[in-house]
Amino acid sequence: MGVDGVHPSPPTRTEVLMIVATTPVDHAPVDQAATGNGIARARRRVRVPVTLAYLGVLVLVAGVLSALSDTAQTGVILRTSTNLHNLMRGHVSTLFSSAFVIGDFWVALSVLPLLGCLLALAELRFGSGQLVRIFLAGHIGATLLVAIGLWVAVGVQWLPRSVGRAEDVGISYGAMALFGALVAVVPRAWRSLWVAVWSIVGVEGMVVGQTFTNVGHLVSLGIGVAAGFALLRTRQVSERGLTKSEWALLVGAAVLAGGLLLG
Repeated sequence: MGVDGVHPSPPTRTEVLMIVATTPVDHAPVDQAATGNGIARARRRVRVPVTLAYLGVLVLVAGVLSALSDTAQTGVILRTSTNLHNLMRGHVSTLFSSAFVIGDFWVALSVLPLLGCLLALAELRFGSGQLVRIFLAGHIGATLLVAIGLWVAVGVQWLPRSVGRAEDVGISYGAMALFGALVAVVPRAWRSLWVAVWSIVGVEGMVVGQTFTNVGHLVSLGIGVAAGFALLRTRQVSERGLTKSEWALLVGAAVLAGGLLLG
């Protein structure tokens, strides 16, 4: 009933349509800021993207190689090796491809968890960009220095020419460089001892193993140590203490380094 006691007349069809047409639709507002923050949080959760990507590629390549025949596996490994035969013929792509090949599938499975510890710790403390740069400096730098030494040794007949066709693939040179660079994150009081102990281990491995790979491990360790001190000098790395999880990663990295230097 109306306020004046008169029954209101029902609205016509035209009036009903006008009311519906002019009534605002109650859309839920899109909170763009919240969406953006959600994406940012998701990205922050993946704190080690390079580590995860590299490990994924290594697993994929190892799986593909394991499915090949022994002859095919050997062919792939020789074509991607950074040996004198390939480098002297200008196959510089092997400087990169060799870092994605681990010759034995079961070795790869045992090594990758420890490698993951090393890569993750380096990426957390140095950042993705520095991780890649240090790894490549060790992998390529040690490879070229060892190749020069082998070229001289073969030229003066200290070593047989067959060494120029040796299988030479894997992650060890780059990994040792990253491990050497961790001198930048260990406690300040430990740094000199850290360098001394691992240098002694590297020399022992070279004396016992007597292979060019052992030499390469020691060289790449030195490259990494130099990179670590450079990061400290230029203040590109935080000198905060290691967290409990980072200590655990460091232990895994040390196990890998010991195995590579003495292997």
